[in-house]
Amino acid sequence: MTLSKDPLLQPYRLKHLTLKNRIMSTSHEPAYSEDGMPKDRYRLYHLEKAKGGMALTMTAGSAIVSEDSPPAFGNLYAYSDEIVPWLKKIADDCHEHGCAVMIQLTHLGRRTGWNKGDWLPVLSASPVREPAHRAFPKKIEDWDIERIVGDYAAAAQRMQAAGLDGIEFEAYGHLMDGFWSPATNRREDEFGGSLDNRLRFSDMVLDAVRKAVGPDFIVGIRMAADEDWDIGLSREEGVEIARRLADSGKVDFLNIIRGHIDHDAHLTKVIPIQGMAASPHLDFAGDVRAATKFPVFHAARIADVATARHAIAEGKLDMVGMTRAHIADPHIVRKIEEGREAQIRPCVGATYCLDRIYEGGGALCIHNAATGREATIPHVISKSPGPLRKAVVVGAGPSGLEAARVLAERGHAVEVLEATGEAGGQILLAARNPRRRELIGIADWRLAELERLGVPIHYNVFAGGDDVLALDPDLVVIATGGIAQNPELEAGDDLVVSSWDIIAGAVKPEGPVLLYDDNGAHTGMTAAELIAKAGVELEVVSPERFFAPEIGGMNHVPYAKAFAERNVRVTINTRLKAVRRDGNGLVATLGSDFSTDASAERRVAQVVVEHGTMPMADLYFELKPLSRNLGAVDYKALIRQENPIRSRNPEGTFDLFRIGDAVHSRNIHAGIYDAMRYGVLF
Repeated sequence: MTLSKDPLLQPYRLKHLTLKNRIMSTSHEPAYSEDGMPKDRYRLYHLEKAKGGMALTMTAGSAIVSEDSPPAFGNLYAYSDEIVPWLKKIADDCHEHGCAVMIQLTHLGRRTGWNKGDWLPVLSASPVREPAHRAFPKKIEDWDIERIVGDYAAAAQRMQAAGLDGIEFEAYGHLMDGFWSPATNRREDEFGGSLDNRLRFSDMVLDAVRKAVGPDFIVGIRMAADEDWDIGLSREEGVEIARRLADSGKVDFLNIIRGHIDHDAHLTKVIPIQGMAASPHLDFAGDVRAATKFPVFHAARIADVATARHAIAEGKLDMVGMTRAHIADPHIVRKIEEGREAQIRPCVGATYCLDRIYEGGGALCIHNAATGREATIPHVISKSPGPLRKAVVVGAGPSGLEAARVLAERGHAVEVLEATGEAGGQILLAARNPRRRELIGIADWRLAELERLGVPIHYNVFAGGDDVLALDPDLVVIATGGIAQNPELEAGDDLVVSSWDIIAGAVKPEGPVLLYDDNGAHTGMTAAELIAKAGVELEVVSPERFFAPEIGGMNHVPYAKAFAERNVRVTINTRLKAVRRDGNGLVATLGSDFSTDASAERRVAQVVVEHGTMPMADLYFELKPLSRNLGAVDYKALIRQENPIRSRNPEGTFDLFRIGDAVHSRNIHAGIYDAMRYGVLF
């Protein structure tokens, strides 16, 4: 057998541990925990990456070591003995596939809220407010330090008892580096002032941990070696801390971060989203490695194999983190090994995963419905045990393309009918925002897969019932999507234009513009961003308590930036009631759901509205009476992942269901999940 010369596939020895390749998933909290424990959903998520060939999976974005570090986003309870058997199951399962398992431990310090967990006081080195979670921490006291140091040591012992291969401590935005950074440490005692003093707490923790777990257990630290902040930890001091840690003999690797995370705007510079530079801190991490001559790990939007390979080949990193990339495709390594790199499902930078976590939901990939659902949805689709079907999928948007892909992987004969001359559906619209152009990868990857699977797509076929029946199907999937719809207005429905009109370029913005968004998702905000960047005066009006509630904090950043730079006015708690013509302009009448007496008017040149989509379901209803199941779906069976189609019409010749926006207005992930959860049942 010939050994691979691929830099990514070379083994790496870390102390006594041999990692089989150079690819890892850095610690992150997918928010799959149950009562603070990593139960089956958590285990299966990490196991899938182990099956996919990864060398090291780092669990838990910030497993908490103390009760007064309340969970901010589904954090694991490392302070509880109950966690040991659950982690042991993860370690044992991953070890069977040659994948090492570590965990990140932390005390969140001020990066949490006082009204979570057991409602204990939030603390930090100094009482400096943390804006992201709106915490006003108390200044940590001597007795707090003593007990928290002990908590770190006890948590490390639990991880060792669970059979994990090692641990890392979190030191960016949390308690440990809260002492390091001048931005958060204003103390005048032995824990403040000089760098020696500011490192005293972390030294105490490392000493206690080494005493508890011994010299052989692997211990690392994920740290900001430059906070990129005029009041924070400088590059010089950060690299000096890295040097001291490397020389201390107390840690075995450094996981390097650059930036600070006080605010969503800062967080996106640490963890870039689509439209931002890829791998922006890779060279910096390489500089730290050169300065310390010490093992360095790093992850920050290293989404493609070529960049990861470059990072290892050029000696910038020892282990490369492809964390969000593995949320999109946990089998990256396996596909590299098998010469199938072209089949890797791309991370498109949508950051749907992280925004869901920070908004209190579990991590989900915008276009991989199996991630986080490993108990019921497969990442590798097996062949159907039969009978094989002749399937017709109508619509080549994301849900239609996914339905065709899954059914073809199952072994069915599939044909796709698309009304336009191009596949992609609403993704084509979303990608017209230059900043979100990467979304086209959702369609491109599926088109490549359909070509590999031999699935034909018939373009420019605005299918009617006869077109479908002419193909003699026994399964029909309606994925025709939706069209923009207006909100219900008292008057002036014919005077408004849709967000789609603006994004597609069918209507040119003419200012001043009032954009009324009664949907709160990307479409309205994309139209607003394009209007603002066109230099047109704009007011965004929303009936919500805050604008764009369906967009998470990280994706909120570029919209808010565009609005701030172009003086866009944002008005919340306000509803568009009517529009009337007044000379060459329009008058928009505004009201409030909170008071029937509230009323205002805006004189504008253009009113743009966003109110989601209306299903294009005519074909579905045309075919429904001809189908075996009359369009009906047994939802209880679908949830149990059993065949949800029941015969209701003996004269029918095909089964029928609809997915995505052909059902009602939702998002990309919902349509792809529909396609997957139905498709694997046939």
